[in-house]
Amino acid sequence: MNRRLALAAATAALLFAPHAWSAPSTDVAQMPAGHYAVDKTHASITGKVLHQGFSLYTFRFARFDAGFDFDPAAPDKSALKVSIDTTSFSSGYDKADAEFPIGFLGADKNPTATFTSTSLVRTGDKGVLSGDLTLNGVTKPVKLDVQFRGFGASGGGTRAGFSATTVIKRSEFGSTKLLPMIGDDVSLAIEIEFKKA
Repeated sequence: MNRRLALAAATAALLFAPHAWSAPSTDVAQMPAGHYAVDKTHASITGKVLHQGFSLYTFRFARFDAGFDFDPAAPDKSALKVSIDTTSFSSGYDKADAEFPIGFLGADKNPTATFTSTSLVRTGDKGVLSGDLTLNGVTKPVKLDVQFRGFGASGGGTRAGFSATTVIKRSEFGSTKLLPMIGDDVSLAIEIEFKKA
């Protein structure tokens, strides 16, 4: 076997060799303390809004940041902060992507939406996360249904994952354009992984 073939064989062996992996743990008492920052390569914030009663129009935000400080002795006091660049609205339809951020989200005057948690009520690996959402310059309390997917070793560090959903009324945040042709209720879904700093 020549040197090039040997190198190719070694590379293939590394790529396709079984990796040591164990399922994440949901035992928050064992999760390491510290600051956790979002892994943007494994996170998404998507939304759906009713379009003329025919279908749920789906979009996502391409740019956002998030992090929380965790203490296993007081997990319910973990403080989550999220910021979203509302100009990064993306639906796959160029016209909507150009018009929606300004016409519906007021991104020309308020290009950043924020969420700051205020309390967490847990039931096992699920819970309700309350906090203040600021969107289009308006701040309102919202509640998110959260599922803790677990934590574990990954990539030489500790990773933790969550899923969350909520429904907001855009009219409560000053977004009234094309109501009721474009729905008032906006469903948001968050899938997010964090890495311990």
